[in-house]
Amino acid sequence: MTVHFIGAGPGAADLITVRGRDLLASCPVCLYAGSLVPAELLAHCPVGVRLINTAPLSLQDIVAEMAAAHAQGLDVARLHSGDLSIWSAMGEQLRRLRELEIPYTVTPGVPSFSAAAAALEAELTLPGSCQSVVLTRTSGRASSMPDGETLAAFAATGAVLAIHLSVHVAQQVQHELLVHYGADCPAAIVWRASWPDERVVRTSVGEIAAAAQANALQRSALILVGRTLSQEGFGLSRLYADDYDRRYRPRGEEPRFPSGTEAN
Repeated sequence: MTVHFIGAGPGAADLITVRGRDLLASCPVCLYAGSLVPAELLAHCPVGVRLINTAPLSLQDIVAEMAAAHAQGLDVARLHSGDLSIWSAMGEQLRRLRELEIPYTVTPGVPSFSAAAAALEAELTLPGSCQSVVLTRTSGRASSMPDGETLAAFAATGAVLAIHLSVHVAQQVQHELLVHYGADCPAAIVWRASWPDERVVRTSVGEIAAAAQANALQRSALILVGRTLSQEGFGLSRLYADDYDRRYRPRGEEPRFPSGTEAN
């Protein structure tokens, strides 16, 4: 028996990985985050599956369901929204499973910031402009932010910021970013990225709060900030330059990787 933690992706039912879909189809028990995971994903579950919506459950309740399935020798699909590596509350569940000696696996999912970038048709890292993306949030009731992890500190780097779980404090976000990015810096608010009712609002740092209020964008909206959201005047990477010496495209009289040889 194994508990399979599965990243369901950002919302669209066809953005789950093939591995995640196949695990869902193989497990007779499925615990899913009903407030965030679309019902269409549950269609991958087998006939007769025991479906458990974890939205109203506590950590103790969730682990108890896993332990009960373990006692019966039944595999469990634990379906979380987005990707499991950030803000999924997976870590505390894994710790309890280790204490109970219940085996588990982890299957990643498409993160929401990737779906939001796709909706914006944006490459977030452009040559000579930005090469870093910071995934962050503001303090909330469930989890506070460490003292050093402030929006201002991250904004000082000039990186693209993907600000989660913070549209309800859009005015605060705007205030902290203005001094570092300037009012004209491109920004966007993407609500329910990849869902059928997805909404995309392009704005600027100086208008983040007004855009959120005017469009009534709340819960499940992601704020993206950075020059690469709207930029045409960026340089070209060397990767595809004709004179760039590569392993699979040797160039010059003394290429680093001569044709037909293996690199160390």
